[in-house]
Amino acid sequence: MSENFDVEKVSDALEQSLKDDDDVYLDNYLEAYKEYNKFFQSLGSVFNFVSSDVITKIAVLEDFRYNDDNSELFASIKLMLDYEKSNEMFKNSRYVSGSRTLLRLHRGLEFILEFLMQLSKLSPSDKTSAVCQAAYNDTLAKHHPWVIRKAAVLAMYTLPVQQDLLNKVCTDVEKSITNLPKMLRLTKVVYDRTHNLYTQFDLHGLP
Repeated sequence: MSENFDVEKVSDALEQSLKDDDDVYLDNYLEAYKEYNKFFQSLGSVFNFVSSDVITKIAVLEDFRYNDDNSELFASIKLMLDYEKSNEMFKNSRYVSGSRTLLRLHRGLEFILEFLMQLSKLSPSDKTSAVCQAAYNDTLAKHHPWVIRKAAVLAMYTLPVQQDLLNKVCTDVEKSITNLPKMLRLTKVVYDRTHNLYTQFDLHGLP
């Protein structure tokens, strides 16, 4: 299996994740997220604060999907939110909530989407650090304590120019750039669907 970020794989997984008019299949969502995580892992320690957390949370959700007696109730995001809320699972402090775990990934996806959107607008010789810091400050930083925010923003100063960054994370840069608009469009659709479901079930405030 390739360790490089594959834009087409993300697009395919996101396309397959779309369920009905408003839902998202969890398996495909997690498959896409694993590819996103390769992007951050390729950049090394700069994004350790993202990648290590992602791996843990994906494992929790895959456990619900493959090892839980109620695995079918976690087949999609809407089913999972409905099941856990209807059964008041959040009141049990010993219960590791799928909805709470996914909410953390959802917040991370906002950062990924914003960063990649801004990255796609840069010229090959443009620095990526400023757009990455701006994307982080506008999204994920809202959910991080000051120490993590400070360390993350400082680490982003070491990011290379756009061309060098893409060379580092993608096997075929030209092909990746060509397919990036489709991937970003599908990422936005999945992000919006997920966000709307958390709004519908009033679960954005899960601690």
